[in-house]
Amino acid sequence: MKHLAAYLLLGIGGNTSPSADDIKGVLSSVGIDADDDRLDKLISELEGKDIQELIAEGSTKLASVPSGGGGGGGAAAPSAAAGGGAAAAEEKAPEKEPEKEEESDEDMGFGLFD
Repeated sequence: MKHLAAYLLLGIGGNTSPSADDIKGVLSSVGIDADDDRLDKLISELEGKDIQELIAEGSTKLASVPSGGGGGGGAAAPSAAAGGGAAAAEEKAPEKEPEKEEESDEDMGFGLFD
């Protein structure tokens, strides 16, 4: 995934056919080592192909894949026999306590990007 992301970044930057060295350069600039086997496979799979056409083709394939959905509606709430049943239920609901503010990351001794 990181190799593809670097390939796409280079494409956005104007390099329409990035080489393996170009991709390694992008990855090494952020401290990531490239996996040569995966990189060679990616380059061979994308060689001579337009990335925009591949993305459009993949989007049409994904459009036909079922993605789950709502799973049906829930059961209807039971109606109260007397008119005041709903009001009584509202009165019995416990009040939620206000949530405590989370402690800051400064107390942990390190930051997210240290």
